[in-house]
Amino acid sequence: MIETRETFCRVCHAACPIEVDVAPGEVGPKVVEIRGVRDDPLFEGYTCIKGRQLPDQMHHPDRLRAPLRRAVGGHFEAVTSSEALDEIAARLAGIIERHGPGSVASYTGTGGYQNSVALAAARGFHKGIRSRSIYSSVTIDQPAKSLIGGLIGTWEAGFHNFRDADVSMAIGYNPMVSSYGAVGGLQGTNPFTVMRRAKQRGMKLIVIDPRRTELAAFADLHLQVKPGEDPALLAGLLRVVLAEGLHDREFCDRWVDGVDVLASAVDRFTPEYVASRAEVDADDVVAAARMFAAAGRGTAGTGTGPNMAPNSMLTEYLTLALNIVCGRVIREGEELESGLLLYAETPKRAQAVAPVDYRTGPPHRFRDLRGYQGEMLSTVLAEEILEPGEGQVRALIVNGGNPAVAFPDQDLTMRALRDLDLLVVIDHRMTATAAEAHYVIAPTLSLERADVPHLMDRWLTQPYSNHTDAVIEPTGDVLNEWEVFWGLTRRLGVAMPMAGGDLAELEQPTDDDAIDYTYARARLPMAEYRSAGRRVHPELAFVAAPAEADCTARFDVGVAPMMERVAEVFAQQTGAELVAGFVPAEYPFRLVSRRMKASLNSLGLELPGLAKHGTTNPAFMHPDDLADLGVESGDPVEISSTVGSITGICEAAPDVKRGVVSMAHSWGDGSMSDAKVRDIGAPTSRLTSTTAHFDAFTGMAVLSAIPVQVRPSAS
Repeated sequence: MIETRETFCRVCHAACPIEVDVAPGEVGPKVVEIRGVRDDPLFEGYTCIKGRQLPDQMHHPDRLRAPLRRAVGGHFEAVTSSEALDEIAARLAGIIERHGPGSVASYTGTGGYQNSVALAAARGFHKGIRSRSIYSSVTIDQPAKSLIGGLIGTWEAGFHNFRDADVSMAIGYNPMVSSYGAVGGLQGTNPFTVMRRAKQRGMKLIVIDPRRTELAAFADLHLQVKPGEDPALLAGLLRVVLAEGLHDREFCDRWVDGVDVLASAVDRFTPEYVASRAEVDADDVVAAARMFAAAGRGTAGTGTGPNMAPNSMLTEYLTLALNIVCGRVIREGEELESGLLLYAETPKRAQAVAPVDYRTGPPHRFRDLRGYQGEMLSTVLAEEILEPGEGQVRALIVNGGNPAVAFPDQDLTMRALRDLDLLVVIDHRMTATAAEAHYVIAPTLSLERADVPHLMDRWLTQPYSNHTDAVIEPTGDVLNEWEVFWGLTRRLGVAMPMAGGDLAELEQPTDDDAIDYTYARARLPMAEYRSAGRRVHPELAFVAAPAEADCTARFDVGVAPMMERVAEVFAQQTGAELVAGFVPAEYPFRLVSRRMKASLNSLGLELPGLAKHGTTNPAFMHPDDLADLGVESGDPVEISSTVGSITGICEAAPDVKRGVVSMAHSWGDGSMSDAKVRDIGAPTSRLTSTTAHFDAFTGMAVLSAIPVQVRPSAS
């Protein structure tokens, strides 16, 4: 007999509420079907194709259901979780004794972020062993978002909401596929319906993207920018706004320094100059600036596209500066969207927060880079593994990530993974990274554990709770991710400090114990959150409080490092000039990253319902570019940057700007060969370098808008 249970999806960050049909199976309950919850007030029944494949993920015949240990000879053999943790802890103890606690690192990838306690558990483990070497995917694709406020300041009550916006400017993101938008932009909660309603109430949409994406199809104005030229375009928009006096003078007089400095810096970015540089129409540049500035409410925001491109910190700065000079902040008495129910109560006053030095984290041994916000930079991890000396990383625990294909500079990454004294991977499948591991720990999957929607809690459009219990009991010798770190701290005899205390003191914690310890300071206490179920809490909405009478904090939109970078960009012919060895005529194309509906990074190919939509990450190109190259859809092409080459399978895409190659990242394997490109795709990370092409502010390698050659391939 089929029983229907409610939970929420955890394939990606969106946390869509779902109904799960469970039937009796041979070895326990079996998930047979997934549907959206139609009466949910935010999602209204929305789910995506990836989430609807959860039955296949849960019961896939190749799913790992017990730990594996690399045996003599290189093959894997089954081992119990208790044995695996005993052996891993013993090896970690030896590594710490020989090399110090900082030699033990962990990396939490996109998959690990879908577990509400995984990163907190990793942090607790690192505090216990006194290692600063904690890494996550945050420092790979969008670190500028975390740092820019510390450089020019921010607003305590936040920026305008999407739900009452008169205008929205989306720069390089597509929530129709990614299920995530920029702060103040469209989120993945029923995005098509929400966008249609916004358009019906009169909201104007400006999209800046080299592709005519699903979001761009709704746009009032689509600027099909040349990849890597977002800074020039944004500087041009600011020039129009400031030169025509379209900014919020009253707000700037009270809260903003450096407006005249900024105006002087962008003055040379005329519409004609921007049109030539960014390959857009000069009239559209003016129209976009006026459309944005004329609206009463609404924000501009960026996504992974420009955040992974050259000058990502500058792009984020110019976007924030556009919002600031137009006064797009929440004022006293206005309501914030998210209720931040899972996070500590903090003031939300209508006032500026002064810039703070973001370069305060521990130093790396390379390029004068530092960690920030409690993490080290993932783009430097391979070098920290390979470089001998004090601070060298010798052990790495990878949770829900696949660095072999996701990290920049694939050759360097593979050498680093193979150089480790100990590599532990927590994953339900044999990824390219797991294939290099000494131990692979089989985890519980989403429907087998209690959880809360911790990421969407920051981005939801209303204060919303949705705690879930496990839908089915796990089968096999599997551990929740937090259990791995808890088990290691117990064996090492160290503490596991978390917000609610030392989790290692508990004899045998449950998932909900781990959640309680992680969110012990939650604005809505966990006991109340858990009992509230899936619902909106209008009574917990934040309302911006008045500014403090003596508040002297101000934004600084004319901060010197950014002004210098604006001048450097103007002096360039193209944003790709910072690439070592780049010669424009030799690399006429720009390769950009993208999302695909039927995959999430390296997840998806193993599931039949997703694989039927394609087993490679095509090199999408404009049909006229394919014709010029003498190739057709389905033909192989060789794509080369200044540092490496991959084979791609080209596919005609009229929605892609000419001169652009659009490919999803994190495909392929670690073999450094694309012999199976039609079956598993190819990793675009092989085209990147952590040392020759990176952002000086964030240390992030450039992973999009990469200058490339494209040639027909004989393979």
